[in-house]
Amino acid sequence: MRWRQSRESQNVQDYRGRATGGGGGGLKLGLGGIVLAVIAYFVGGPQLVMSLLSGAGSAPTSEAPVEAGSPSDESGQFVSHVLGDTEETWAAIFSQAGREYPPPYLAIFDNAINTGCGSATSAAGPFYCPNDRKVYIDLAFFRQLETEFAAQGDFAKAYVIAHEVGHHVQNLLGTLEKAHSFQGRASEADANAMQVRVELQADCFAGIWAHYADSARQLVEAGDIDEALNAAASVGDDTIQKRVQGHVNQESFTHGSAAQRQQWFRKGYSSGSVDECNTFQ
Repeated sequence: MRWRQSRESQNVQDYRGRATGGGGGGLKLGLGGIVLAVIAYFVGGPQLVMSLLSGAGSAPTSEAPVEAGSPSDESGQFVSHVLGDTEETWAAIFSQAGREYPPPYLAIFDNAINTGCGSATSAAGPFYCPNDRKVYIDLAFFRQLETEFAAQGDFAKAYVIAHEVGHHVQNLLGTLEKAHSFQGRASEADANAMQVRVELQADCFAGIWAHYADSARQLVEAGDIDEALNAAASVGDDTIQKRVQGHVNQESFTHGSAAQRQQWFRKGYSSGSVDECNTFQ
């Protein structure tokens, strides 16, 4: 990925090196958090999973704000450039629809942090909090992505960021509010199925970003899309369940199978159209 050719975002908040909060809870939508959800299902049962999804028992405890900008280290710069390019994509798409795109902030942290959705630790993986419109990531997850998920390459990392930004787009469109309202009155199985649809649409939106990064700005190099598809498959519910407990329980899926995640990323990438990302039909 030619990420240095993209525009840097000035919406990165760097909390690394600070003593921050931590804990559980909050309506957090993330790519890496499925590890927690799968483990919770088999250790604490489905009710624990539902509490993770619904944000039960947690109050907003945001960190003291830090000045937004672009970090100076290479890993922080990478995040800033990818975030900046998602801003280019979604600002253009919203503008075509006669709307303004307010971009999310992205908070980099170490180990634990307080958010508008409650406190969180690095174990949750990258996530988006709709309450404060921020993407949160401990950059150590990128090493985990390579070593534990066998997802190599900078475009695999970019896919993670684009997926979380996809949740921000859903928040702006009102999709997250509708989905969460449905989950609050649905059965466990139906709530899980709704969460899968939410996550697959975020994958499709990540594909839309890749479409424009490629066609409009020529940032995509040979092998990049394969890196994103490999990352999508590596965090499929079936892939993780097989690794955690040796068999697959489809009713407990919260993010979709490896094949589904790849399918919807491809759909966004090939079409570049929000209309083609309707996972709720």
